[in-house]
Amino acid sequence: VDSFALPAGDLFTTANYKMAFERLGIATAYRNSMIISGTVAVAVILLAGMASFALVRYQFKIRGFLMSLVVAGMMFPVYQLQNKMGITATNSLFLNLLCVILPQIAGNLSFAIVVLTGYIKSLPIELEEAAYMEGSNAFQTFFKVVVPLTKPSFATVAIFSFLWSYNDLFTQMFFLRNKKFWAITRLMQMLTSKEGTNYG
Repeated sequence: VDSFALPAGDLFTTANYKMAFERLGIATAYRNSMIISGTVAVAVILLAGMASFALVRYQFKIRGFLMSLVVAGMMFPVYQLQNKMGITATNSLFLNLLCVILPQIAGNLSFAIVVLTGYIKSLPIELEEAAYMEGSNAFQTFFKVVVPLTKPSFATVAIFSFLWSYNDLFTQMFFLRNKKFWAITRLMQMLTSKEGTNYG
């Protein structure tokens, strides 16, 4: 049989997909990936959005230090912290996924804050002042004025955070040791190394 023939007539089959879903647990891996990536994207949007708003619009003593800390944010030893907390190498699905989610949130926050800070700076401050005059507090101003005006930058941050989390093989290989907790990227890596010549 020609491995590269078009799947027409008798060659058309869905057996490969059936085998993949039955034997490899692809549905479970996709579910784990969606939980991890979705949680990372939502957490990064909320945390980075509020942090950016505070860093741009409020004056306080350690503001400059915090901005420097944001840039250096990817250098924290998240893996050592998680080991000390005792949440690694457990039999809990929640803790295994959390071990992947936390470093990915930390890694994405710096990028997200830099992007959102630049966009929020470009907004006219008069809109926020008008909201304060109408009796809005800081949270209401952020969610009702700033967020609607910065939808493009929030969408950019959400897309990049989701994709970076989804494709992060290193963190998944480091923390997801048990096959039932694997995300799809980890499963595909195993599949290509094990079944590399099975083109189907």
